[in-house]
Amino acid sequence: MNWILRKSNKFDYHTNLKEVIKPIFNDIADLNWLVTDLEYCVWDGSQPPISMDDEYRILNAAEFKAVANTEMQIIWGIFLGVPQQIQIQVDLNNLPYAENTAIVWKNGNIQYPGAVVEIICFDSGYTIIKFMDEALSTKFKAYFEEAIELEKFKNKSAPYY
Repeated sequence: MNWILRKSNKFDYHTNLKEVIKPIFNDIADLNWLVTDLEYCVWDGSQPPISMDDEYRILNAAEFKAVANTEMQIIWGIFLGVPQQIQIQVDLNNLPYAENTAIVWKNGNIQYPGAVVEIICFDSGYTIIKFMDEALSTKFKAYFEEAIELEKFKNKSAPYY
């Protein structure tokens, strides 16, 4: 199932990765992560735990945990969780992006083969989360009861996608 968070009283600002993954953190913390299209603000005055000088970044589990525990608002960005046994291969001509691509709004797809979760931070106003594992999706939805099914949101609010 694929979800979109548009409004929630469970976080102070939108696309706060630390709060968005709270109900599933233990389930996804040991994945490797392909991060693309990242633009962020750090709210606690600390240095960001990752640099995005390049168009993408591959994070191991420890680096992801550092990012996830930072008071950081993601303006734009895609986080793709990939099991450790799968080596992440990057095609610079086909990087996952959040902006200007209809694929973000399509149900049932994740922008990287083998990824089990995709977190899309969309213009600091929406967070889209796609799961390959139904149990993980159910756990997320149980915590974020206000999450809307992506297809229902798309058809009602964003018919142009």
